[in-house]
Amino acid sequence: MSLALHWTWKRFDDLGVHALHDALALRCRVFILEQGPYQDPDEGDKHSWHLLGYDGAGRLMACLRVADPGVKFAEPAIGRVVTAPEVRGQGVGRALMQEGMARCRKAWPGRAVRISAQAHLQPFYGALGFTAASDEYLEDDIPHIEMLWEAT
Repeated sequence: MSLALHWTWKRFDDLGVHALHDALALRCRVFILEQGPYQDPDEGDKHSWHLLGYDGAGRLMACLRVADPGVKFAEPAIGRVVTAPEVRGQGVGRALMQEGMARCRKAWPGRAVRISAQAHLQPFYGALGFTAASDEYLEDDIPHIEMLWEAT
């Protein structure tokens, strides 16, 4: 059973400094401290929707961003998908992606969605309807693969 989260969906300019801090702090905790140094905040943040999932105590437990079509790929692109280490294994990642996909379907009806997934997560994203759309490649020294979700 998944942890119940309160979802916030906002453009970068509408996040506010506290939500922006929360998102960048969680991303840093996982992407920089766990996975190694790279430039996490980038220009893509400014051209994206941001989905944040807070628990009942107001702590950010999960977030992702959806870059507008044309920013990273021709399609809307989900990226910077992250869950807090303390809630892993509780279905939070799946709930985050399902909420993100629902927001994509509403914002861009009938459009495909592309991701650059860490290669070892291909089964996770595959279970959500994404299919491999490239060979493996290195991104920030981590094997990745592009995956595509086609609108039905």
